[in-house]
Amino acid sequence: MIKKPNLSRAHTMPNPDDLIKIATLQKPYGIKGWLWVFSETDERSDVFNFQPWWMKTATGFKPLTVSEWRHQGAGLVASFQEIPDRNVAETMQGVTIWADKANFPKLDDDEYYWSDLIGLTVINEEHEILGVVEKLFETGAHEIVCVKPTAQSLDGEERLIPWHKDVVLKVDLDSQTMLVAWQSDY
Repeated sequence: MIKKPNLSRAHTMPNPDDLIKIATLQKPYGIKGWLWVFSETDERSDVFNFQPWWMKTATGFKPLTVSEWRHQGAGLVASFQEIPDRNVAETMQGVTIWADKANFPKLDDDEYYWSDLIGLTVINEEHEILGVVEKLFETGAHEIVCVKPTAQSLDGEERLIPWHKDVVLKVDLDSQTMLVAWQSDY
């Protein structure tokens, strides 16, 4: 089934600091300029709910308007107003797609967007600075917080800390810190 997105939102350029990467364009699909879309949202097709889209180019962010999209096998494909044919689509592989955080759903108090956690200072219960959150990724069991050392860290070790309620004790976005039950010698 082909789906048409809700295009009622205006294409007013938001502050680039408010944009969050939500997808990456992959190789072309077919001859009409469609592309595979690799979504970074939990529910893959939810990526189409975060319109308008902005593509990151060498000269800044440009709007990218979804004309149609659909599930294709285990993935997603889409066509775009700005991509009229396969020749143009072939130049778009690897382009990152961004959306304004203001268009994201409101979260519960104990939920966070990964992008909000990047850069938080990670401190253990002994008040030792372990580093800052560099990225997060999923495994089969749970999410992992990748903590890279900084000049203020107790050592130069990178740490992989599981995102689990018994390990991540408190996230304080106001103070930009994450308190963890994680010993320095783990």
